Amino acid sequence: MADRAVGIPIVREGLPFVAGAGGAAAMAGALGWAGLMLLLGGATLFTAWFFRNPKRAVPQVEGAVVAPGDGRVIAIETEYEPRFLKDQAKRISIFLNVFDVHVNRVPCDGTIRDIAYQPGRFVAANRPEATLRNEQNALMIQTRQGSKVLCVQVAGLIARRIVCWAKPGEHVSRGERYGLIRFGSRMDLFLPLAARLNVGIGDCVKGGETILAELADISLEAK
Repeated sequence: MADRAVGIPIVREGLPFVAGAGGAAAMAGALGWAGLMLLLGGATLFTAWFFRNPKRAVPQVEGAVVAPGDGRVIAIETEYEPRFLKDQAKRISIFLNVFDVHVNRVPCDGTIRDIAYQPGRFVAANRPEATLRNEQNALMIQTRQGSKVLCVQVAGLIARRIVCWAKPGEHVSRGERYGLIRFGSRMDLFLPLAARLNVGIGDCVKGGETILAELADISLEAK
């Protein structure tokens, strides 16, 4: 997958919002509306900051699973995943508030086996029911060792647009940018039960950089 967001400080999908706010601020200034110009100027800066696209030092650790997004770990559960894995799995949920970076990153090396978009509601992303009820986009990755990792972009109360650049069949690399969710959201990561977790509830994580877990080599376990 070509990482289309590399090398630019703001993701392309955010440029129209920044340009629109900046243009409105400039027009207000030209008309002599100083107060409105300052307000719109602030909105322009915030929008540019929201769509920021920072570089990350991706850890090169065999079997590492990195955070798919910036935010705070709000849940770690063992539960049955009925859509793709059809098995018990460990779920790590990360809540992204409006101040976090919203570029989403691939959690591990592997091949995309399936991508599925699900329309739904816009319940606050930090509520448990958001996992199944909210609008979301699921990315199913299979590693070279055979492990299956499900990464789900979940829209929230304010987020109304999920963007995914990845396509089924593509090989992806850990930490690679693959999409974003606009204005507040959540990432759910489903891992095999044998995965060794490195984080706990309440931990703050960085997308593409924080190691959430390490995958066991199931080919070795089968011997």
